[in-house]
Amino acid sequence: MQDDEERVRVDQARCGDPAAIGWLYDRYFDRLYRYVLFKIENPEEAEDIVGMVMLRMIESITTFQWQGTSFAAWLYRITYNQMIDVIRLRRRQNQVALDPLADLLVAESGDPATWAEASEMRGHLRAALSRLTDLQAQVIALRFGGGLRNAEIAEILGRSEGAIKALQHSALQNLAKHLAPLRPAGQRSLTVPPPSLPAAPS
Repeated sequence: MQDDEERVRVDQARCGDPAAIGWLYDRYFDRLYRYVLFKIENPEEAEDIVGMVMLRMIESITTFQWQGTSFAAWLYRITYNQMIDVIRLRRRQNQVALDPLADLLVAESGDPATWAEASEMRGHLRAALSRLTDLQAQVIALRFGGGLRNAEIAEILGRSEGAIKALQHSALQNLAKHLAPLRPAGQRSLTVPPPSLPAAPS
């Protein structure tokens, strides 16, 4: 994800250059928004979270150091921590959120939209998702929500690329295992198609 231009822009932003900060904002806002929306269904809440992340970026970018991490990994970790804070607050308020991944796990045939929207099936999907480990859930969110490559996810989570591939494979296997008995008659398998999430607000 990192390139020479980004490195120059980050160094300029660390010196307080508003144009460089604006460039980083434009480069990452949509990517972070899709990642957050994948975990938090409410678009307005997702936008608020990414807005807070961008504020944190502006406030903290002077402390960023290139040693040991990329700018993208640093920014995604801020996003993850901000998102966890919101989820914890939501749980304390006894609010139950639907995971947008449930909207992505649809049938290969028939009418996927109708099947995915059925309340009973959504309950089964949420139950299947809850069986993933925290790491598996993060890999799935970054891969299908953030649209990141395995190498990028590996850097963000501090794991090897091979470990990320294994986590993604085991996560999808676990989901398929728990959802297989629920698939429509005549359908041989369940798949995770490419995500189709709302665009980030303009």
